[in-house]
Amino acid sequence: MRYLGLAPFGAYVLLFLALPTLLAVGTGFFDGGGALSTTNIEALLDPVIVNVFWNSIWLSALTAIIGAVLGALVCYALLETRPDGALRSIVDSASGVLAQFGGVMLAFAFVSLIGVQGLLRVILLNNFGIDIFAQGVWLYEVPGLVLPYIYFQVPLMIIVFLPALEALKPQWAEASATLGGTRATYWWRIGIPVLMPSFIGSVLLLFANSFSSYATAAALTSQGQGIVPLQIRASLTSETVLGRENLAGALALGMIAVMVVVMVVYAQLQRRASRWQQR
Repeated sequence: MRYLGLAPFGAYVLLFLALPTLLAVGTGFFDGGGALSTTNIEALLDPVIVNVFWNSIWLSALTAIIGAVLGALVCYALLETRPDGALRSIVDSASGVLAQFGGVMLAFAFVSLIGVQGLLRVILLNNFGIDIFAQGVWLYEVPGLVLPYIYFQVPLMIIVFLPALEALKPQWAEASATLGGTRATYWWRIGIPVLMPSFIGSVLLLFANSFSSYATAAALTSQGQGIVPLQIRASLTSETVLGRENLAGALALGMIAVMVVVMVVYAQLQRRASRWQQR
């Protein structure tokens, strides 16, 4: 009876997560006639599909690392502020909002700022002779997703990494100072090693967040299929892709495989980090 309260959550997971995942992945093992086939799975080895997965991986890894480093620096700066102060409250609130600010709104914001007729691009071009699109309009291609993704990766890093920094025991720094250690020594020998599992875990979480993002990429790069979510959309909206039906299910299976690896490593790192946070 004590688990009865979890029934609504279990129903939600089953109906909106588990069942759609099984249906999406299951279609990858059937051809257009409904017969079992490995044709769609074999498509994952096609050079075009491999390139799409590579684009998603490097984009997610790059934005995760940059977002993690910038977010960690902000978290470090916030350690010197009062936990109940105005600045901490503003940053916490802004991070919660901006981490969820994506999709068409975010795409429109960047188009208005650095698009072909964007405010910043026009100012740089007319006043300083700097053309950020001299080598091509990269904003509407896969490299153009780096800046929008970093925009919501940094606040997400602040949300997930700040508690780990705050969990550092003041007694550890005091013990290091008592033994003659400097502030740099404390961070090099104590702080960084202790925080490393949490930091890497946060990077993996940011990677997963970027890898599964769709709306912003769809709004900015609507004419291409440079990343996996957009390739899935193309597979669903076109009759055939590379001569194979139900390719979207195979692509979804590939995404799930990548995400499972990331989440398993993340869970292991979080378990390791929780050992010292609970002491």
